[in-house]
Amino acid sequence: MKSKSGLTRTVVKRNYTLITTDGHVPSVLPGWRNAVVIIHIAPVMGGPRFAQLSITLDETSSGTGHTGPLEHFYYFQTGDCTAQLNGKKHELTSGSYLFLPPQTKFKFSGAGKGTKLVVFLKKFELLAGEKTPGVICGHANAIAGKPFLGHEDARLQVLLPDHPSFDMAVNIFTYDPGATLPFVETHIMEHGLLMLSGRGIYRLGDDRHRVTAGDVIWMASYCPQWFIAQGKAKSSYIYYKDVNRAPL
Repeated sequence: MKSKSGLTRTVVKRNYTLITTDGHVPSVLPGWRNAVVIIHIAPVMGGPRFAQLSITLDETSSGTGHTGPLEHFYYFQTGDCTAQLNGKKHELTSGSYLFLPPQTKFKFSGAGKGTKLVVFLKKFELLAGEKTPGVICGHANAIAGKPFLGHEDARLQVLLPDHPSFDMAVNIFTYDPGATLPFVETHIMEHGLLMLSGRGIYRLGDDRHRVTAGDVIWMASYCPQWFIAQGKAKSSYIYYKDVNRAPL
């Protein structure tokens, strides 16, 4: 639908960005055929050190490639698909996720119509004394949501192992109506975030924004951040952060 007012909730600032669905423009991603690719966050913005994408597939879609020096994380928001990773086949459904380390050959095919992937890409940084992690295939339903800092109404699912060999973390946060982050966070990690369901208010820097399912947020290092869930239904988001590496 065309905008006749020129209004949007999308905001691009030095230390955060909020991108709403009304401004999405598809991009071409090498190796992906008959797929709708939206590149939400990328280093070309001037701040992010990673990339976040959404990829929508149908029965005619396919995606092939090689991670090279990058690590990939895929979360299957909806639908189903087959992935071949270094020749090994994985059947994936809504809620499935994949971690692909550097030097992994991949192929996605056999998707159902409307299959949607959330993707995080980052250049992998090997920690001295540690080995590069291997491929991980999991499902969010198998990960229990644990109260965040003792708050039963805000629960965190940690999808990747909490181990020094990993330099990224991807989590799902679920809030009951009215639940909040316990305090305004300010930290070295940057975030890429997709609202999966519900709605609320996100504090970003000195600003507060209404957010809803489908919104994407980038938060730079040390951007003050806070969230409160609103409405009568639960709210949830999936988010990335960089972890386990020295600041210099």
